Amino acid sequence: MVIRSHQTEEPAVDLEIALSKVCFIILKGREFEAKEEASENGSGSNPVDDAELEVLEDRDDDPVVEEITSLIDELTVDEQVDLVALNWLGREEDNSAADWPDLRKQAAEAHNERTSQYLIGDPMLPDNLEAGLSILGLSCARFEEQHL
Repeated sequence: MVIRSHQTEEPAVDLEIALSKVCFIILKGREFEAKEEASENGSGSNPVDDAELEVLEDRDDDPVVEEITSLIDELTVDEQVDLVALNWLGREEDNSAADWPDLRKQAAEAHNERTSQYLIGDPMLPDNLEAGLSILGLSCARFEEQHL
């Protein structure tokens, strides 16, 4: 898929992954990072409220993590490569759009069956993906307007 830059009509990059998929992963990643470490229901806990509090806690069987993992696992290899390359592009402040071809090539060479675990293991994933998109002149602003 050719994504056009906001500033020009010239193609910014040739992404295999749809912008909406990247934005959805960013949105879900932000939901996950807003959660707190799981706690034990201790003294003073009200059993009526415990289930509501668990929604805000980070647990091993977290449905948000399962949703992100499932989405990433269902992506094509080329889409997964783009996602990893976007993460790497946004990770370093001094990266530019000119770094995209090399980063994508490196991501393709490093691709394996653990892409979802690798990406979910990065606590900065939403920020890195957002920064990577920004470097390429792309934004999730329209996606957020439609989904928030």
